[in-house]
Amino acid sequence: MFRRHAVSTACVLAATALALAAVPAGAERQAAGAPAAPAAPSATMAVSAALKPPPNMLEALERDLGLTPAQAQARLLNEARLSPIAIQLSRRLGPRFGGVWLRGSTAHTLVAATTSAADIPTILDLGAQAEVVPRSLAELTVTKQKIDEALPPRPLVSSAHFVDVKRNKVVVLSPKPEDAQNFVESAGVDEQAVVVLPSTEVPLTLHDLVGGNAYYIGVTSRCSIGFSVLKGTQQGFVSAGHCGRSGAATTGFNRVAQGTFQGSVFPGSDYSWVATNSDWTATPTVDNGAGGTVPVAGARVAVEGASVCRSGSTTDWHCGLIQQHDASVTYPQGTVFGLTRTNVCAEPGDSGGSFISIDQAQGVTSGGSGDCSQGGTTYFQPVGEILTAYGLTLRTTAGNPPPPVTGTCTGFPNTYTGTLAAAGRSAYQPRGLYYRLTVGGLQTACLDGADGTDFDLYLQKWNGRSWTVVATSDSAGPDERISYTGTPGYYRYRVVSAAGSGPYTLGFRVP
Repeated sequence: MFRRHAVSTACVLAATALALAAVPAGAERQAAGAPAAPAAPSATMAVSAALKPPPNMLEALERDLGLTPAQAQARLLNEARLSPIAIQLSRRLGPRFGGVWLRGSTAHTLVAATTSAADIPTILDLGAQAEVVPRSLAELTVTKQKIDEALPPRPLVSSAHFVDVKRNKVVVLSPKPEDAQNFVESAGVDEQAVVVLPSTEVPLTLHDLVGGNAYYIGVTSRCSIGFSVLKGTQQGFVSAGHCGRSGAATTGFNRVAQGTFQGSVFPGSDYSWVATNSDWTATPTVDNGAGGTVPVAGARVAVEGASVCRSGSTTDWHCGLIQQHDASVTYPQGTVFGLTRTNVCAEPGDSGGSFISIDQAQGVTSGGSGDCSQGGTTYFQPVGEILTAYGLTLRTTAGNPPPPVTGTCTGFPNTYTGTLAAAGRSAYQPRGLYYRLTVGGLQTACLDGADGTDFDLYLQKWNGRSWTVVATSDSAGPDERISYTGTPGYYRYRVVSAAGSGPYTLGFRVP
């Protein structure tokens, strides 16, 4: 039987980070054998001393996680300090990377899994605890993709399934465990990498037909605003896809004309965006449920185990923890892939609302089970996929960068050429095939088409059953650029001629 091996190093808190009173990590028990003197975090990992906890976030963490004021302060401090280390570890370990997560009520320990004991010194040097596991995150992701293909949405065999990096397995939640186990056995996967757990969880979308202080679709349907965005100079916001179809009109919380759905996807994914009229101003803020707002500074993906808070028009402001990324969830309307699982509560009408970790946008509320009286499980659609799918820019307190320039594609490690013979023709790259991304991160691509043509570029990801578009660049011209932050999986580019014919060059870069 394979045994996990854990090695840890103690961590220290930067006294000025987050402008909070530091609570020593040593106040909670560390793993046995931890070195007595931890290495100080580097300057690049330090958190700005000017950063303060967003209003009402500490109070919500105390209420929803059962923390003392000092523990809530320490948790935010540790999360801000350890998140950059998690990104470094995923890059350093490469194909041996098994995932990262935060441990402890104050998130004082960052744990990194690897398939090689030779990585332990690297993990310890960066200030994390090491665990040696039999399967990499990339291997678990492939296993989950095969299960995506094997488990049918009807009849309901699995309410949700996801990679659990702490277990180093793919977890399948099922109201019918025996049936789910039979499907897993027929999927052709390593059965030791999968665990089927009985569950009464029945996720539902959180869209309702009751009026409230939010935004409305038609006369009675209500959802919640996610985050303010821009597309060029056009203002708007992102929300859940099940809230409305493309072309549907919206009104605001005050029933004043607001905007129109420009795009909507559900099921498969669960996202949409609404372009608003000139009476509405996009702001980099989220309602904190206490008469104030929380600033939105960026969209860095939070580590598993990090705290996250949700704002919605039914239940206002509630917090919890990120449990797993890249979950597949089966609703009555179909399966949605690539969601993030949390233990934050939510209720009908909260759909589309914001999930935020400290001041970093995480995603929009999709659905879940339970309520805010008894507690429950809620899933959100990561915001990065929405932004890249529609070419949107998140409205942030740091201001918004100008749109990327187009032009000659040079300096990309992967370069391919081809020719489109006429309008309507398309080609897939690389070489009519696809590529595998073993770690999540930023992908960039540049298309340089022939002058006088209108070529468009689409990035597609395999969702277990079909290729879905996750990023689009379709300006009126021959040159396009894509930047997309995604999870591990299989990807390909599609080059399409909207007008004209001629040669093209595609360059792209992966993490």
